[in-house]
Amino acid sequence: MLKAGGSAVEAMVAAAATIAVVYPHMNAIGGDGFWVIAAPGRPPVAVEACGPAAAKATIEAYHKRGFGTVPERGPLAALTVPGTVGGWKLALDLAAPLGAGMPLRELLADAIGRAKDGSPVSSSQARLTQAHLGELAPQPGFAGVFLDDGKAPAEGSLQRQPRLADTLDHLANAGLDDFYRGDVGATMAADLADAGSPLGAADFERFEARRAKPLAVRLKGATVYNTAPPTQGLASQIILGVFDRLAIKRGESFEHVHGLVEATKRAFLIRDRVVTDPRLDAPDIAEFLTPEGLEREAQAIDMKRAAPWPDPAAPGDTIWMGAIDRNGVAVSFIQSVYWEFGSGVVSKRTGVLFQNRGLSFKLHPEALNALAPGRRPFHTLNPPLAVFDDGRVLTYGSMGGDGQPQFQAQIFTRMAHFAMPVAEAIAAPRWLLGKTWGSDTTTLKLEHDFDTSVVEQLLRVGHEAETVPAGTPGGFGHAGAVLRSARGDIEGAHDPRADGGAGLA
Repeated sequence: MLKAGGSAVEAMVAAAATIAVVYPHMNAIGGDGFWVIAAPGRPPVAVEACGPAAAKATIEAYHKRGFGTVPERGPLAALTVPGTVGGWKLALDLAAPLGAGMPLRELLADAIGRAKDGSPVSSSQARLTQAHLGELAPQPGFAGVFLDDGKAPAEGSLQRQPRLADTLDHLANAGLDDFYRGDVGATMAADLADAGSPLGAADFERFEARRAKPLAVRLKGATVYNTAPPTQGLASQIILGVFDRLAIKRGESFEHVHGLVEATKRAFLIRDRVVTDPRLDAPDIAEFLTPEGLEREAQAIDMKRAAPWPDPAAPGDTIWMGAIDRNGVAVSFIQSVYWEFGSGVVSKRTGVLFQNRGLSFKLHPEALNALAPGRRPFHTLNPPLAVFDDGRVLTYGSMGGDGQPQFQAQIFTRMAHFAMPVAEAIAAPRWLLGKTWGSDTTTLKLEHDFDTSVVEQLLRVGHEAETVPAGTPGGFGHAGAVLRSARGDIEGAHDPRADGGAGLA
């Protein structure tokens, strides 16, 4: 799309549509998305494309059916309106003054073709389908689209999604709004009703993606932007703001890792106390990103002793993508169905797979994120974008649930504080505080090639740390970054841990 003259926003819509087809275990058009868009000479803008809970999704309704928590899979897990397509539409509208103008059909053409003709099953899709086969196979519509005679598909096998191809083709002609207030929306609502989901046609019709002011944190030499609640962008900002005040001098050192881990603990404790749908009776978060608030959290960190942990961790399967175009417009974008394959429910006539983001709701009225009709769920998704005082612009991010703020901080500090090139910053060994795939422990997990002397120091100051064996899949995120210099030079890199890629147009 960039080679064809499209803007970064248009390229991102095209990529978002295609990756929803070829990487369905991590994202789908039945999920949510968030954007941060920065154009030269304009303040950055955020797009919140997260759908609210259905009108019929009440605590009482779930309690009457015998549930003390929101089900992890199935029709009752598909309880929030999918917002990402609405986000595509709003982002394209916002990009119109920036020179965008490619036809929607051209933007969706690649996704339509791959859904119709088929795309090879990735290694992670094959592995995760097999791992969760027992819970996904019974869900309405899942087996007919994502299984091969009831079995997980083999890596490299061709997967066709003809109903999804028809849906994307229809949207290319009718416009993206049809997903909510047209034939596609009505058909999805009818299929969901047949499956037993609380989502109805009126829920789709009421949805609109929202333009928002992104959170901003001022650091030495840069301002970093991210999305506001109900996302955990606040936690990502606090980590960077607190670490900035620790004045660490050497990258990849004990002080670098320990400082970031302790900043993460401070940020997560605040996040879990205050982040919810801000349209409701939510706590005020502004104070946490003030210089005084960040300094207070930094002063609470002991650089010679690890603070007690654990705290609950949230999983997540997601994609992050970034783009910068010839005019300097930069996009940081993230799209997800939450857990692998989300709810597992597929609309039989549209081929749309629906998320299970409503899992973050609690079925207790007094809870911070209590389920209520129209309420937006807490989101681990958060797309960062940094503007440096010297004119550089960096769009970067990662998938990984609770790991997202942690991986973002590791990549950003390597580049911004310690001048590490983009590719090296992404490829260098990473750590994760909390649970990861295949492990229920909440220890500090370190990749197998971590510096052993740093590991020994972390253990000495009280971190419950463990080194994860080589070849462990998925646990340390799939990250990427694109950096534009003040002169307009572009540097990009993708994660060697992932199936993705980076390219220059």
